[in-house]
Order: sequence, then C-alpha cells, then structure tokens
Amino acid sequence: MGHRALVAYERPDELYNLHYSHNGGLHLRLKRELTSRTPFGGKETNSRQELLTELLESTDSTDSIVEAFLGADDRPQTAVDVKPKTTRLTKDEILTEYLNYADTEAFYVVSSEFDVTAYRVHWFGLYNVADTAEASPLYGYGALRTVRWYDGESVGDGFVQGEFKTLKRITGDLLDRGVFTHEEAVEYLKQKLIAWTDERTELIIRTSSVSH
Repeated sequence: MGHRALVAYERPDELYNLHYSHNGGLHLRLKRELTSRTPFGGKETNSRQELLTELLESTDSTDSIVEAFLGADDRPQTAVDVKPKTTRLTKDEILTEYLNYADTEAFYVVSSEFDVTAYRVHWFGLYNVADTAEASPLYGYGALRTVRWYDGESVGDGFVQGEFKTLKRITGDLLDRGVFTHEEAVEYLKQKLIAWTDERTELIIRTSSVSH
C-alpha cells in the first residue's frame, strides 16, 4: 500500500496541472524533494526541468510531450509521475472534483516560483468508525491542513494525523450513541478543526459532494 499524494503545479495562465505520486504522502517528503532543479523529485536532470516547462505551457494534449521525454530518458526514477493526470484546472476544481479524500494522504501545491505548500488530507466519511454512519462521498468531502516546518522538517505532522484519527473515533462513538445525527457529526468535525487552527496553519474545508 502506498502513501498516495496529488501534486498541483501552477501554470503561467494561473491554472494547474495535476500529477500523481504513489508514495509522496510519506512524511510529507515532497515538500523537501520538489525543487526547481528536481521538479518531479528524484535525480537532477535538465531534461526534466524542460519537460515540466513544456507541460505547464501546453494548451493541448500532453501525451506527445511525455512520450518524447520517455524516449530520451527511459524509465525515469521520479517521486511524482511525469505524465499529468489532467491539466488546466482551477485549485477549487481539484479540491472538489479530483481529490479523493479517503485514499489520498497529502496534497501539494507548487507555485510558479516553486514554493511548495504541503497539506495533510482528512476525509469526513465516518463509516469506518461508526456502525450507524451513512455512506459519504469520496470527492469534495473533507479538509486539508498545513503543518509547521522548521529547518526543512515538519513539526508535529504525526500529531496532526493522530489528532484527526482520534477526533473521528470520538465523533463516530457519539454518532452511534445517538448524540449526533450524521449531519451534526460532520459539522462537529468541521468545527473542531476550525477551533484547532491558528494563524500558523491553513485549513481548507470542502463538503460539496461530487459523484464519480
């Protein structure tokens, strides 16, 4: 089982190309590994920097661009798939329609200046912690939180993950006891996260369901 992550690279038109990373959620590793010299992680090569530039500037299908690159650099060892999942999206479209909150551990936004923002992903579905929980959407249904960084290392990342898991277990227990309806339980999750967020943390919440 991987530590799935999605990476959104900002384009010159202020939209984003979206890429997948199978293990990029582990310890929020891509926060450190993605640089202008290693845009997909892995070893530094000029061709990968050129590839990203072409992908971000293209307004057509990127398949031919990636195929040309793979022909010159067979089996690239990168932390992020060089082929985009999709291109030219707004950030809101990604968070509402393309991010699976249930099986994605981390989400990264890479700015045009190559500043990397790392988010932990929290799913609001409660079926795995409550017998009486209703089915919940996978997309557009959860929260993203940043963590603090010091000297290139995350501070309290494990605590952030454990804190939310504990919150979900408590919420699921209250739901099974009849203290909450399902809607009230989800609202409780949201309000707790808001209360825990200070000026050093960015919190993004989405609860608009999208069917896939």
